[in-house]
Amino acid sequence: MVRGEAAPGKFGFAQVVAQGRLERVQPVHSVRSICTTAPSKMKQHLAVSAIGSDRTGMVHELTRVITECGGNISESRMANLGTEFAMLLLVSGNWHALAKLETELKRLMETSNLSVHLRRTEPRSARTDMLPYSIDVVCLDQTGIVSGLSGFFSTRGIDIAEVSTRSYPAAHTGAPMFSVQMIINVPSRIHVAHLREEFMEFCDSLNLDAILEPVKA
Repeated sequence: MVRGEAAPGKFGFAQVVAQGRLERVQPVHSVRSICTTAPSKMKQHLAVSAIGSDRTGMVHELTRVITECGGNISESRMANLGTEFAMLLLVSGNWHALAKLETELKRLMETSNLSVHLRRTEPRSARTDMLPYSIDVVCLDQTGIVSGLSGFFSTRGIDIAEVSTRSYPAAHTGAPMFSVQMIINVPSRIHVAHLREEFMEFCDSLNLDAILEPVKA
């Protein structure tokens, strides 16, 4: 046997001849590493909607509970609706954080005037087959504006991602005005120039002043 060469030995050890003596060497096994993430550490998502009579401190009350439970606010929308204040939030965190948050928010609902609704969800995947466009509409206030706009896009298979509306008096005349801002996702199969032409004709038929343009990055 050549010095330094390994030879089979008992009990799964290799015997090595080195400097005139036999040495036992632990066998080297091929181990396949399997990387798994414990469910408690995986990021999960919770959609939270809350509404209650408007008062100072409402935002702090809700967001404090989220922070103390270890949650992170990924997205949010908040607004006054009459004398009510509404909050929509997407909260992320591990399983333990969101389970604790669900319990604490139910407790908050019992001790405050907030109505809270919770729903587990997933982050929206990027849509490479759609192009985002913004819609701005201004007109005299009238019934059915949002219904008409949403119907126009729905019949063409166009997804509405965001909608914001408000009523306000015109600056000089005080006439009741209505404005709509939308973000829509236009499928790449749709010819945008043709869509814009149809949209402008639709808005003209309802006396709506409108703009359709790509969302700025």
